[in-house]
Amino acid sequence: MNEKTPETHDGKAASGRLSAGKIVAIAIGVTIVAGAAGIYARGMLSGNGAFLASASGGQCTAAIEAGKSLKPLLTGEIAAMANRTEANDLSALSFNDSDGNPVTLADTGGKPRLINLWATWCAPCREEMPALDRLQAEKGGEDFQVVAISVDGGSDEKPRGFFDDIGIEHLGFYHDPTIGAFNTMKKAGLAFGLPVTVLVDENNCVIANMNGPAEWDSEDAYRLIDAVSKPDR
Repeated sequence: MNEKTPETHDGKAASGRLSAGKIVAIAIGVTIVAGAAGIYARGMLSGNGAFLASASGGQCTAAIEAGKSLKPLLTGEIAAMANRTEANDLSALSFNDSDGNPVTLADTGGKPRLINLWATWCAPCREEMPALDRLQAEKGGEDFQVVAISVDGGSDEKPRGFFDDIGIEHLGFYHDPTIGAFNTMKKAGLAFGLPVTVLVDENNCVIANMNGPAEWDSEDAYRLIDAVSKPDR
């Protein structure tokens, strides 16, 4: 696969609507992911391959109800996010930590998390990464975490280099070179292109999801995260 290195888009959108440039970039991302899924078919041999994304009833029922209550907050800069109406347990979603060790989403801690799948060749992914870093800086801690997972093929060198180049300071580094995490979310109906962002509760159950970029350091995003991570405060 010939990787593309798109230009970085500067500036923020004036509203929650995507510009024509962003829509084209997302379309490019979808095409590249489709190609990557074929080349990295070995991802289905990873821990994600045997993972059943759907969960009926049980603990994920609460996440569906939470999503319903949060629906009025899915507006403005995060209007593209939709609450889930089906139970999805992502506990077994697998990827590598900053030391290259295999981990699952369940290993990242029992708290609400915003899971973001991204790649260096995805223009909208690159554009929204600084906002995700600011979201982690502002809201990250015992009650919430942003888990940004690179799906770049190969070694950690390119995604780590990108983090260094744009001055990422607060996000942890996670990597899935097999693209298995994307395939898992695709099977569950959570992903069709990059970036993919999924909000999960403390039990790793999906509350809401979206495809495409967002202004994650906006007041709209902060209100959503506060409602999920500090519901009684």
